[in-house]
Amino acid sequence: MSSAAKALDQAFQGVGQRLGTEIWRIENFQPVPLSKSGKFYMGDSYIVLQTTPGKGGAYLYDIHFWIGKDTSQDEAGTAAIKTVELDAVLGGRAVQHREIQGHESDKFLSYFKPCIIPLEGGVASGFTKPEEEQFETRLYVCRGKRVVRLKQVPFARSSLNHDDVFILDTETKIYQFNGANSNIQERAKALEVIQFLKEKYHEGTCDVAIVDDGKLDTESDSGEFWVLFGGFAPIGKKVTSEDDIVLETTSPKLYSIIDGEPKIVDGELSKGMLENNNCYLLDCGAEVFVWVSRVTQVEERKAASQAAEEFVASQSRPKSTRMTWIIQGYETRSFKSKFDFWPAGSAAPGAEEGRGKVAALLKQQGVGIKGMTKSAPVNEEVPPLLEAGGKMEVWCINGSAKTPLPKEDIGKYYSGDCYIILYTHHSGDRKEDYFLCCWFGKDSIEEDQRMAARLANTMSNSLKGRPVQGHIFQGKEPPQFVALFQPMVLLKGGLSTGYKTYIEEQGLTDETYTTECIALFQISGTSSHTNKAVQVDAVASLLNSMECFLLQTGSSVFNWHGNQSTYEHQQLAAKIAEFLKPGVALKHAKEGTESSAFWFALGGKQSYTSKKVSQEIVRDPHLFTYSINKGGFLIIRFSQVLPFQLTST
Repeated sequence: MSSAAKALDQAFQGVGQRLGTEIWRIENFQPVPLSKSGKFYMGDSYIVLQTTPGKGGAYLYDIHFWIGKDTSQDEAGTAAIKTVELDAVLGGRAVQHREIQGHESDKFLSYFKPCIIPLEGGVASGFTKPEEEQFETRLYVCRGKRVVRLKQVPFARSSLNHDDVFILDTETKIYQFNGANSNIQERAKALEVIQFLKEKYHEGTCDVAIVDDGKLDTESDSGEFWVLFGGFAPIGKKVTSEDDIVLETTSPKLYSIIDGEPKIVDGELSKGMLENNNCYLLDCGAEVFVWVSRVTQVEERKAASQAAEEFVASQSRPKSTRMTWIIQGYETRSFKSKFDFWPAGSAAPGAEEGRGKVAALLKQQGVGIKGMTKSAPVNEEVPPLLEAGGKMEVWCINGSAKTPLPKEDIGKYYSGDCYIILYTHHSGDRKEDYFLCCWFGKDSIEEDQRMAARLANTMSNSLKGRPVQGHIFQGKEPPQFVALFQPMVLLKGGLSTGYKTYIEEQGLTDETYTTECIALFQISGTSSHTNKAVQVDAVASLLNSMECFLLQTGSSVFNWHGNQSTYEHQQLAAKIAEFLKPGVALKHAKEGTESSAFWFALGGKQSYTSKKVSQEIVRDPHLFTYSINKGGFLIIRFSQVLPFQLTST
């Protein structure tokens, strides 16, 4: 560990070495480690580190500092400063988030199942820790279908309304009150919270009752429920609070933080404006980003953090304003999308040529390879595709076996699984040609990947080595592969036993897609070799005015199309909806005309971009040969990988 890291707080020594959640509470202006309980006192501030697996065995870090509504300004400031120190211990590559009580991000809430429980009191200066042994009847409003937002409200009839789900926690019984207009997903989530409260605070022995709005039976649980409120009486409409305010996204403004003061930077936003030795603030109205270069010292980062907090306070922004800290080189997609120009990288010389050759290899091994010199590059808008009308067979890997996919499921691939695809086709008068490949989901386990490769080799041998083989990774699918499936949909989660076991052992949430869950799909591409749909997090911030999305919520499917989307995108979205749920009646939701049910399914309306997001460039593989000659070390790079370039000595 570096000497700089050693000089930081001892409570952070050795952190980030395991997957999962680590928590600290600020006590007397120092971080104190806590167990993961889901309890957050309103008078305190907390730091939460989430460590997730990345590519190549590396870890990814998200740091959140949670500010209770009754915490002191000094304690909140300490949490922000200590967050910068924790990031320094982790090598300065974490994304940092500010979380305000009652306005937490979906990402933060997803770490705690089924929810976090804000409690009155705290250990911070001026607060007294509540006596947990003395039971107190509490009324909560329970919102959210993907993640639960539990908020304690006054124990009074005036707190109830027809639109929300409420939980009344008494010493002997827990009641769930379902507003007449409440959502079925929120009702289901509330039952999970009740089960948690029952096991955690009632030793699993109290009774549970469901009370439906508008159904009064004085001899039943409903009668008991209303007696606790002083008798039955009509309840009022939902009152709009600060929690319901939807912030507007404004045009991004870039500020350079100089001597703790933000100074406006004029000009068209581009990556080149972010100088390596400066810190910047990007104000987007509903969200504020702080960008810090990798060469800035810890004290400078602390000063930039303080300046950002003061900037938001001076603007009188609502508490729900998002604040995110970004380190140079680890910029998020959301941050990049705010810039008019953010280069995704340029292809290496000869890349177009290499792409043409690889396409030819996929089509027919060793035949028709042309344009092998830089003077004759292949630059086709539509690459050579495999012949249509062939026979498609797909198997999903489960343990040591492969299970064939039903014909109606071919084209649906889970990110936690591995598949073997065999496509049999004809090339002119030739007999059958074969394309055999393994598709690896980005969350699949290594054992399934190895088994898929082994079984694919066995299949190739049984076909006398004739198939063209390949390994394809999720997100890197070549156009020749995508064109085989009409359409192609990438789903969250996995069905293999190995993946399920891994999720359970790591304490991670299984988000495996089902036809009844809440799911959001992003539609990309309209031509045969680019059209696919990808399941993304079901949050409104991922919408884009230039694209189309499908939102599945229970038995309903919304076809949302941005104002700048094309007719072809809208048609493809309808086709994919039929593929996922045959016979479904689509509900069309044009941007700006969405219903409340649409926003409820996404956990509430949020700001989103209206700019085209640059797609990551898929780089061609390169083959290197090396030799040691007369004390020198020589490396030669070939423009692409071809079978006949491999030699041995």
